[in-house]
Amino acid sequence: MSEHPARTLPRPFTLHWGRGHIVEEVACSGLYHEPAIQLLQFEDGRLQIRFCYYDHEGRFQRSPLIVGEEELAGLRAALAKAPPSALPAATTGGVRCR
Repeated sequence: MSEHPARTLPRPFTLHWGRGHIVEEVACSGLYHEPAIQLLQFEDGRLQIRFCYYDHEGRFQRSPLIVGEEELAGLRAALAKAPPSALPAATTGGVRCR
């Protein structure tokens, strides 16, 4: 499994509930797709994490992300190589899930 070349950051995104920029991303190439973990920063400053994937031609896919052991290992390796992140700030917002 090879590493995907870095995409340009930051780059814009638009969702039904807001827009902003992808400010951080790690990804790896798997057999069927390129799973990614992205840190999204909305225009109002909120940070959220998105788990997604691209096809091997680099096109964003809107289907559910399904990963196997090899992709998880690839993402783990990509995270280990990534510089320190704003990710901790995105995970300490006190949100409670039911």
